[in-house]
Amino acid sequence: MKKNLLSILFLVAGVLSAFGQVITTSTPEAAGFSSERLKRIDVAMNDWVSKGYMNGTAALIIKNGKVAYYKAAGYNDLDTKEPMPKDGIFRIASQSKAITSVAIMMLFEEGKLLLSDPVSLYIPSYKGQSVLVKLNPDTSYTTIPSKREVTIKDLLTHTSGLGYAQIGSKEANAIYAKSNLTAGIGVNQESLVTAMTRLGTLPLMHQPGEKFTYGLNNDLLGALVEVISGVSLDEFFRTKIFEPLGMKDTYFNVPQSKTGKLVNLYTEKPDGTLAKAQANMLNNNTVTASYPLVKTSYFSGGAGLSSSIFDYAIFLQMLLNDGEYNGRRILSRNAVRMMTTNQVGNVAISNEDKFGLGFQLVTEESSGRTPSQVGTFSWGGAFGTSYWVDPKEKLVLLIYRQMQARTHNEVIEKFRAMAYGAMND
Repeated sequence: MKKNLLSILFLVAGVLSAFGQVITTSTPEAAGFSSERLKRIDVAMNDWVSKGYMNGTAALIIKNGKVAYYKAAGYNDLDTKEPMPKDGIFRIASQSKAITSVAIMMLFEEGKLLLSDPVSLYIPSYKGQSVLVKLNPDTSYTTIPSKREVTIKDLLTHTSGLGYAQIGSKEANAIYAKSNLTAGIGVNQESLVTAMTRLGTLPLMHQPGEKFTYGLNNDLLGALVEVISGVSLDEFFRTKIFEPLGMKDTYFNVPQSKTGKLVNLYTEKPDGTLAKAQANMLNNNTVTASYPLVKTSYFSGGAGLSSSIFDYAIFLQMLLNDGEYNGRRILSRNAVRMMTTNQVGNVAISNEDKFGLGFQLVTEESSGRTPSQVGTFSWGGAFGTSYWVDPKEKLVLLIYRQMQARTHNEVIEKFRAMAYGAMND
């Protein structure tokens, strides 16, 4: 009997292993953490709120698929003292980029595209592009021909030469504004493909592959997903990623039934006090803070999504599981390996970190700056959301705020230090 029971346990363990680690509730100690040392995070988050650094925050720590820490601190509403919900829906902005990058890799694995493909193969306006030499005071400009065409890989690595509208360089801001291009948040006047087609007629900020420039690359990747798949980015994400993974709180358009789950966006006023943001100001362009509730068909692959911290943890755990979660495979392990391998050579993006296909990567050269192991991949969003995935430690870390015009960004690194410092194994 005992032998049969042992055989069953081994069989169950084998099945679970085949499905990859599924996130489960746990105790800190069972997840490999010290309950006492995790309390440092409780104290720190409440301290940050009391000092007025933020209205509230949520944090989630997962190791080996086990939840070690999942809490919120502070307030969703400072006036009414409504607590910040740990399961609230947050505007994740640039955390949308990783999901768009995964969608591209899914199409790659389906044989629908090659990373070496020129973008012009799918959107002809990118054929024969030019590169900016000088911007004139009247916003006219001089250019030289591009040495080669922009490829899909250039977009995934942010080495295409595309800049960012509204939040990029003064040259990119001016040129894109004149062509009515935006950073992608709160747009509902046109389609993504229409806007990205127009982007192809404008000059690049530098020669393709020359350097890392954070820009509208993932919006263009989202348009490529729509063109190649024949469905909207919203439908592709929902049917190919969110529903298979069981992500139930991630949307471009947050449904009316979940309006109450969207957390408030706060801003820091000139006097240092906090107030609800009525609008999000991006280079003099006003976007209402409730944009996730305003129906749009412009699905910004670079910044348009809203999600809960737990939903996004599922997405990250899938990547940590080499592309699979709860029996559903989204990518092969080799696609994940490609995404989390340095793809920019000697081009450093920040403090000697490198970049893969959609993620910032900790390298041998940069690993001494933080407790994260070599190979850790990460990114964040403009409204104060951040994540890290450490494959060597089997660790997923997330901390979410909802702050416009943020200061005190040092809290992000302090959270990471405390999370690693609480590990027992």
